[in-house]
Amino acid sequence: MKFQTLQKVLVPAVAMLVFLLLWEFIVWVAGWPNYKMASPSDLGPAYVKHWHLFLTMGWQTLWRTVVGLVIAVIFGTGLGMVMGFSRLMRDALYPLLVGFNAIPKATVVPIVALMFVGAHDFNTVLIAFMISFFPIAVSVSIGLSTLEPEYRDILRSLGASQSTIFWKIALPKTLPEFFGALKVAVTLAFIGTNLMEIVSPHGRGLGALFDSGKTNSDYPLMFAVLIALALLGIMLYYIVVALEKVFAGWAERSPH
Repeated sequence: MKFQTLQKVLVPAVAMLVFLLLWEFIVWVAGWPNYKMASPSDLGPAYVKHWHLFLTMGWQTLWRTVVGLVIAVIFGTGLGMVMGFSRLMRDALYPLLVGFNAIPKATVVPIVALMFVGAHDFNTVLIAFMISFFPIAVSVSIGLSTLEPEYRDILRSLGASQSTIFWKIALPKTLPEFFGALKVAVTLAFIGTNLMEIVSPHGRGLGALFDSGKTNSDYPLMFAVLIALALLGIMLYYIVVALEKVFAGWAERSPH
């Protein structure tokens, strides 16, 4: 058990180190200057120089992303339950959801920014929510719609209510699909947050810091922002993994 835990920590760390070394090697071999392609060795000075901005704007991006993700979980789960338990609602809502999800969210950002002028926090949270609820709703819907009818018939014959069937059978069965979708939704929420911060700049968040680096042709700062976003995404991903082990650890298959 200790070896498996150590392996789960060391393998991702080594993979990231190999990625950074390969990145540094490619930039060195190609002879690219840092105004064309920054290397990992250029990122350290950028973090040291702008550490206070990374802390402040990183926190702004993080809390907006988390709020948007939480709302997406609540709304997506509720919508997935409606579609999962009702074939009629599933047939009615699926085309609408697919069509909505097919619209590039970068085109929605200016519309939202114009509709709610000055409401920067609300706009950013809204886009993070809009871009991340879809996989959650679909996963919950699929999990509930594929629930074996025999279970429902047996429980109903024993006098179980619809809510009892949901809490005792449907919800536990759906949890693996739910957490799988949540891992995807985490990255999508960050994309939504940064779309609003970059496309409709308001001087807040890592997206605004990236835009500042672009304006000043500060490539090391731009790449430092990208790595900071990646690290925040990885952090939230592993939080979801930890929650999955707590609530759906029974579904994990141990390797033979």
